[in-house]
Amino acid sequence: MSHLHIDDFTHDVARILMQSYMSFPRPGALYVEDIIGPTEVDDVGLHSTRHMSCLGAMLWLAEEGYLRYQATIFQEGLEQAVLSNRAFVLLTALSDLRFEETDPQLPASVQLEKATVAEQLIQAIRAQDSARTTALVRYLLSRNPQPVDKDEFAPLGAK
Repeated sequence: MSHLHIDDFTHDVARILMQSYMSFPRPGALYVEDIIGPTEVDDVGLHSTRHMSCLGAMLWLAEEGYLRYQATIFQEGLEQAVLSNRAFVLLTALSDLRFEETDPQLPASVQLEKATVAEQLIQAIRAQDSARTTALVRYLLSRNPQPVDKDEFAPLGAK
């Protein structure tokens, strides 16, 4: 049995983190509508369950230490949101989970960038690959930041 709310959650997390990553280190507004698209309010002005679930994902990411923010913007999103150090390190780390091999003809710096969690999430979102997006989010959320080993940069000539 599929748990659609968990699928929605993982896709929201991917988009929230990627939107924050693309503007990092500049804090900015994160709107639910930018993550899931426009939603309607009901006759009494209440947002949909889907809208509130996305806002809940934003707040959960902040509570778990992946985002920082200054305030909520009513029920529309977060003000002055920025990735935490933890999220930045996890997103820019080389991923042990790889779905595609990088082209060996590419420069070493590009190969390293394509092996990061962030780049793989970007590609999964662009391809609208639900299974890959979910796997990458679960992989990211299950990890703790580790010190960067200098051997990670060996292809660039670091010793």
